[in-house]
Amino acid sequence: MTRPLIITDCDEVLLHMVVPFREWLDEQHDIHFDMHDRGFSEALRHKDSGQPVERALVWELLLGFFETQMHRQTPIAGAVEAIRRLGRIADIVVLTNITERHHLQRVEQLAAHGLDLPVRWNQGGKGKPLAAILAEREPSVALFIDDLAEHHASVADHAPGVWRLHMVGEPQIAANVAVAPMAHARIDDWAVAEAWIAARLAEGAAPAAPSYQNIPSIQGASS
Repeated sequence: MTRPLIITDCDEVLLHMVVPFREWLDEQHDIHFDMHDRGFSEALRHKDSGQPVERALVWELLLGFFETQMHRQTPIAGAVEAIRRLGRIADIVVLTNITERHHLQRVEQLAAHGLDLPVRWNQGGKGKPLAAILAEREPSVALFIDDLAEHHASVADHAPGVWRLHMVGEPQIAANVAVAPMAHARIDDWAVAEAWIAARLAEGAAPAAPSYQNIPSIQGASS
């Protein structure tokens, strides 16, 4: 049995992503990104024609952003300070959906903001890789943070004994993102989230399965 463990996403939890991505698309590619539409199939449109960006090009643009523009990403308000304090009571691992070739860039990016954390890269659902991390570390209690509902569902499927916090740290989209049904709480503000996380880790027990109706929706000043 080891220390408590926090497994956290990066984009829109620790660092802003959609805003700098939108700005880069507008400046360099004449593409409009409607951030209120979470589906890229309709959210990215050519400014001259208004037509949706082709799926293959969307993927190329995402790769291009992470190849050359990660310096544009800045911390979500309060994230760095909260993670540092939580690191006194728990181990912290970043589980982020990027490609393997961007792994070292992500490590260096977070370190540049004062977060020297182990980073696991991933593609697809996060349940299986999270379960593997649990098997390696055998924490006394574990907590997962992510902005996407599908990852909470994946973790609930593969590692149901993990606390799950739904956080959308980007205030320009938070109000338009529905609560993740398989999360135990929705908190978009790190000042509030830190206290909730610390309390769950202090309990030292696995959570009960949530239902949509009993998820507490707690949104702070950033939402």
